[in-house]
Amino acid sequence: MLVVATSGAGFVLGSGHIIDFAGLCCTCAGTMMVAASANSLNQVFEVQNDAKMKRTMQRPLPSGRISVPHAATWASTVGIAGTSLLAWQTNYLAAGLAACNLGLYAFVYTPLKQIHPVNTWVGAIVGAVPPLLGWAAACGEVSLNAMILPAALYFWQLPHFMALAYLCRNDYVTGGFRMFSFSDASGRRTALVSFRNCLYLLPLGYLAYDLGITSEWFTLESSLLTLCMTAASLSFVNDRTTKNARRMFHASLLYLPVFMSALLLHRLPNDNQESMTTNLTGAEEGLLISETGEVLGDESHSNNRRAQVKGLSRSQARPPVAFASVAPFPFLPAPVYVAPDS
Repeated sequence: MLVVATSGAGFVLGSGHIIDFAGLCCTCAGTMMVAASANSLNQVFEVQNDAKMKRTMQRPLPSGRISVPHAATWASTVGIAGTSLLAWQTNYLAAGLAACNLGLYAFVYTPLKQIHPVNTWVGAIVGAVPPLLGWAAACGEVSLNAMILPAALYFWQLPHFMALAYLCRNDYVTGGFRMFSFSDASGRRTALVSFRNCLYLLPLGYLAYDLGITSEWFTLESSLLTLCMTAASLSFVNDRTTKNARRMFHASLLYLPVFMSALLLHRLPNDNQESMTTNLTGAEEGLLISETGEVLGDESHSNNRRAQVKGLSRSQARPPVAFASVAPFPFLPAPVYVAPDS
């Protein structure tokens, strides 16, 4: 649900004055299916490890309620369906981001958990992609403005997961996972990583305002919220106890929904999405004019042009980049539709 919420927030932030609620629903549904696939594959690959840990031994696979072939079939089916839905109803860029994130989570992050502590940082990248996916689904591009919420997700996950890794460090050792806290008996380095990443969250409120994503009120609210979480992490640095680690974990759980709510409350319409819609409107007008600048007189040609306009209008929610290429990653320049000079 957290992944779906961040994806939906990214879609709203990437929208203009008018939010395409049908597109929002499709984006959330596609994200939910891809996330379900990634989590299912994670549990398929870690069924033996999960069976050894108290916090995971009652999951469907280690407890025997679901078989591994059943889970693998479900994961494959729902992953393909979610990616296809995003490609069909939004654009290929959003679908490509979803497919990449699925692969990164299931086939890079999951095995890394048993190999090297860097898995936590890779997992933070995975968690930062859904809001980027939502933004891309709304406006068909990834710009500097699109990086604010993903950056918040990335830096937020480090203190969140460091607290969890400290609280469950013995369980992780039993399960065979090489977390950062594995070689940090005192917990000092774990606490310092948490504190440092809380500090990285501080300027995001001002950057959101400076980039024109939110009003100035968000700067104040974001700063106060981040300072509260930073205080919890500093308490953990000074006194590395289970109580303080749990307090920091709870502070991180409260931080993200409040941060996203304030971000959406004070958001400003995305100008790039608005200009894209304007270009498409101009394209519709251009389709009604011949190359010589004369209005098409032939009835059959006019009907053909009207059909093209109707098709373009129906796909207005899909940004121009979706037409640039049929490749999964259409990082080609978006076609510019300009009405011919009269």
